[in-house]
Amino acid sequence: MGRWQDGRGTLRVAEEGGAEEGGAEPAGVPVEIAASYRARTRGLLGRDGIDGALLLTPANSVHTFRMRFAIDVAYLDRRLNVLAVRTMRPGRLGLPRPRARHVLEAEAGAMARWGLRPGVRVTLEA
Repeated sequence: MGRWQDGRGTLRVAEEGGAEEGGAEPAGVPVEIAASYRARTRGLLGRDGIDGALLLTPANSVHTFRMRFAIDVAYLDRRLNVLAVRTMRPGRLGLPRPRARHVLEAEAGAMARWGLRPGVRVTLEA
């Protein structure tokens, strides 16, 4: 994608039997991109929830100190392949993932609804 910038986009989760195999086009999820130091530092702090997801880039770990709600966290590699998905309650510190280059955050339970799991690839339309 080149150089990342703060902004908005649409996240698509690649599904087995997707559009390339004649299946349905994956549904889009609204995503906020936090690429600047300031945007990454703020993250989801001070919010009561989020519609869609927040992509932190570059990042390989997160914390939920001072957060008001539980979140799902997906660690992504350079090619936006999902390495791991975890649910974190407020007040927790996530361990760094050495191969992770991006972190995707959403409300707890959202990633399971989207079909996001390890091994799945996501695409981002900024």
